[in-house]
Amino acid sequence: MKKVLSILVVLALIGGILYAGGKQEAPKAAQKYTLRISTVISTSDPMYKGYALLAENLGKRTNGALQATVYPDAQLGQDEDVMEQALLGADVAFNTDAGRLGVRVKQMGIVLAPYLFENPAEAKKFLLSDLFKSWQKELQEKHNLVLLALNYYAGGRNFVTKKPVLTPDDLKGMRIRTPGAPVWQESIRSLGATPVAMPWVETYPALQQGVIDGAEAQHPATFGAKLFEVAKNISLTNHILLMNGPVVGAKWFNQLPKEFQTILFEEAIKAGDFVTQTVLDLEKDYEKKMAAGGATIHTVNVKPFKEKAQNAYVALGLVDLKKEVEKVLGK
Repeated sequence: MKKVLSILVVLALIGGILYAGGKQEAPKAAQKYTLRISTVISTSDPMYKGYALLAENLGKRTNGALQATVYPDAQLGQDEDVMEQALLGADVAFNTDAGRLGVRVKQMGIVLAPYLFENPAEAKKFLLSDLFKSWQKELQEKHNLVLLALNYYAGGRNFVTKKPVLTPDDLKGMRIRTPGAPVWQESIRSLGATPVAMPWVETYPALQQGVIDGAEAQHPATFGAKLFEVAKNISLTNHILLMNGPVVGAKWFNQLPKEFQTILFEEAIKAGDFVTQTVLDLEKDYEKKMAAGGATIHTVNVKPFKEKAQNAYVALGLVDLKKEVEKVLGK
């Protein structure tokens, strides 16, 4: 009997040791990740609503392990500032366009060349092509930026000016605000205006003070910034179909679990589809609201604008690349 008790005591001691060891080796709680999504636009813009949807869905699909928050109105700084943070490994995403990305991967800039796409569906077809994906890979591997998607249709770019613009000749001598990327600058120059690069948030006061004669922008941005209050002519040239999307730094992206990386890509594209449909549904509504606010909406013959726009492809050295894009689109 004593021998049996001794054996039981020894077994109990061994069990206690094993139990203690098991507690030390217990798996750690699942790691949490955060993502701050930055944009310079207001909360009324469909782009903001798309990013809010992206943030919500990321939380749902990762069971709260990836928590994203959207910051509108340049709360985290201008896009260029946030991009620098992303390159350093910060948990930030920024909304951008192919013009800015084209500074790093030149081919990407063509997405914002004038009159390249007939509609957002055609643009999306190209943006999901193998050719465009090869540019995304180059952006990630050589420039440490990960473009999650670029199918966020923000609207057709139109001229918002103090004086009416009905033909390209009307743009002569006009100082028009654009982003600073070469594709923007040459596109506006090809149409006859003088491009002036400045941050979007400075556009309203610049128009108010006469620093510039106009801007070119899509309806949601024009309406959100109330540009029609200080530049009452909106000419429907639709010279650029503005496609936006979220970018994160490769350093932050690479530390995510593979399944989270996949979720990011999938949900980013879904949010882009939501933005596109929302903008398409609201474009005419924006025109009615801006007209009610005192703006004059001009329907123009775009043919002479399209003809002038071809000069941008020559200036940017994109003539051959344009043919490649058209081949992908089956043109």
